[in-house]
Amino acid sequence: MEIERKFLIKELPDLSKYKFTEIEQGYLSTQPVVRIRKKGDKYILTYKGSGLMAREEIEANISEEGYKHLAEKIDGNLITKKRYFIPLDPYTIELDIFEGHMAGLIMAEVEFPNEEEANSFTPPAWFGEDVTNDRRYHNSNMIFGNPFAE
Repeated sequence: MEIERKFLIKELPDLSKYKFTEIEQGYLSTQPVVRIRKKGDKYILTYKGSGLMAREEIEANISEEGYKHLAEKIDGNLITKKRYFIPLDPYTIELDIFEGHMAGLIMAEVEFPNEEEANSFTPPAWFGEDVTNDRRYHNSNMIFGNPFAE
């Protein structure tokens, strides 16, 4: 079970002291969500159930060859982003700076062990709007274009 909240960012912290990884991901299906992801030198196939803040998530490692084969079959655009890992005891903020067709979007996700902790979480002052329940901010809804472009 994945339990996470998503936030826009009002002001970026100094990112120079945090580790990051480059991520690219594509979607083979959006209902149900079936995603492939390259994260550093790891390749992952993911199934996500329905839901907004809490939903089933199953991951399996795949080979680079498998990833490349499936990447030819994705719907829409490949999503690319740089993910920073920012400690916020006892959690880790995953700060995504999107590139490509979603360039300009910066979003933070925080995962929780249960819904009670998720609901009682007080975000840091540099977080902006809570977009957990706004489906436009699910990566699987960003593959066909930028839903925020005017």
